[in-house]
Amino acid sequence: MIDFRYHLVSLISVFLALAVGIALGAGPLKETIGDTLTGQVEQLRTEKDDLRTELDRTSADLDDANSYIDAAGPQLLDGALADRRVAVVALGDVPEDERTAIDARLDQSGATVTAHVTLTDAWFDSDLRSYRQALASLLAENLDPVPADGATLDAQLAQALVQGLAGADPAAPDALTADAANILAILSQGDNPMIALADPVTTGADAIVVLAVPVSTDGDDTSPTPQPEQSSIDAQIAVVQAAQGLTEGAVLVDGPRGAGSLVDAVLDDDSLAAALTTVSGADEVAGQVNGPLALAARIGGTNGHYGFGDGETPVPPAVQLEPVDRTPVVEPELPEGEPTPAPSGEPTAAATEGTQG
Repeated sequence: MIDFRYHLVSLISVFLALAVGIALGAGPLKETIGDTLTGQVEQLRTEKDDLRTELDRTSADLDDANSYIDAAGPQLLDGALADRRVAVVALGDVPEDERTAIDARLDQSGATVTAHVTLTDAWFDSDLRSYRQALASLLAENLDPVPADGATLDAQLAQALVQGLAGADPAAPDALTADAANILAILSQGDNPMIALADPVTTGADAIVVLAVPVSTDGDDTSPTPQPEQSSIDAQIAVVQAAQGLTEGAVLVDGPRGAGSLVDAVLDDDSLAAALTTVSGADEVAGQVNGPLALAARIGGTNGHYGFGDGETPVPPAVQLEPVDRTPVVEPELPEGEPTPAPSGEPTAAATEGTQG
C-alpha cells in the first residue's frame, strides 16, 4: 500500500529536477543552448536564401532557353511543310494560346491551315450513342473508302471526319468533293452538332494536326483537370488513327505528360506507339516548334515520340519532303444517260436533311 511518505518523496524529486533544469538553463548551459538555436536559425536562413538564388538562376536560364528556341523557331521550321495543307482538329477545349501558337508554327513551316475543327461534347456523350449510330449510317453514303467490317462506331465517325477534311476533288484540287462537303455538313449541323468549324472548309487537307485536351494542374488552382474516361480516350485515339491512315500523315500534339494525358495512353500501348506520332509539352515553346517538325517527319515516313519524358526524343529528325503534285485529274466523260455527279464542294440536300431531328 502506497503511503503519504511515498507521495512526498515523489513530489520532492520532481521539484528537485525542475530546479536543477532551471539552474543549468540559466547558468552554464544558457550560452550553449542560445548559441545552438541561433546558429540553426542562421543556417536555415542561409539555406533558404541559397535555394531562392538557385531557383531564380534556374528560372532565368529556362527563360533564356525558351527565348532562344522561340527566336530560332522560324529558321528550324522554314520550309519543313512547304505548300502542305494542314487541318487542325482539337479534341475538345484546348487552350486558345496553344492553338494560336501551333497555327503560328505551322505558318512558319510553310503550311497552310485549311480548317480549324473542334469536337463537341456530342462526340463523346454516352447518352447520344444512338444518335451517333444513326449519323454513322447516314455518313456511310458519302465515304470512300468505307470503314472495314467490324469497325467500331468511334472508328466510323473518325474516318468520316477525316474524309470530310481531306476530301480534295481530283479534278479541282483546290476544292472539296461533294461527298466531303456533305460529311462536314452532316457533322456540323443538326440538333446535336458533332463538330464546330471555325470557318467554312473549302479546301482538302494533306495532313492533320490533332490537338489533345491537356490534363494538368494549374499552378493557381489546386484542382486538377478531370481525367477522361476510357471510352473518351478510345474515341480520341480513333481520330488520330483515322488521320494517320487517311492522309499523308498526322501528329498528336498534347500538353504535359502525366496520368490521363493522351500521349501517355499512346505510349502505354505498343501497337499504338508503333503507329502514331506524338508530341508532348504543347504548353511550352519547344513542344510548339516540335509539332510541325514531327508532322514533316511523319509525312516523310518516320514515326516517333517527341518531348522530354520517358520514351521520347527531344527533337524530330530533319527531312526534305517531295513537292505536292496538285495537277488536276480529269475524269473520262460519262456515257449518255449516266447521272452527273453533284458539283464539288456543295453539300447535297439529303446530307443536310438527315441531320435534323
